[in-house]
Amino acid sequence: MVVRMELSRIFIREMTDMQIIELTEVDGDRTFPIVIGLPEAFAIERRLKGIDIPRPQTHDLLSSVIGQLGGELKEIVVTDLVDGTFYARLVIEQDGESVEIDSRPSDAIALGVAENVPIYVDEEVLAQTEADASSDFDQESDDEFDIE
Repeated sequence: MVVRMELSRIFIREMTDMQIIELTEVDGDRTFPIVIGLPEAFAIERRLKGIDIPRPQTHDLLSSVIGQLGGELKEIVVTDLVDGTFYARLVIEQDGESVEIDSRPSDAIALGVAENVPIYVDEEVLAQTEADASSDFDQESDDEFDIE
């Protein structure tokens, strides 16, 4: 079973390699933190804010390729947690067929956030991380913003 989540906050600490994005349960009150890299955090922030840059970055390129090949990103699913690493799947619809592609959650979210693609987390993965969620946000961040 999967749980619908939405991106609620990004914590950016430019002096460290570890950034945090927080997903919040759509029809509940659970949160789900994911540690990501600084480039991915900036990519998510840029795409959320609709900031255009002169040349496409990797997430822009992948979005363009999916569209040009007749596909549409339908959803993102965080599927697993193995040895501290999260795994996700991009669910792409093309010609009436559903194709799933392995992805890092940060890349999947950076890709899907500009088009408001639904994000889901497997219930078992959510349960594994629930106990640790509150302790991840005790540190101050250089740049923190809520997603509306």
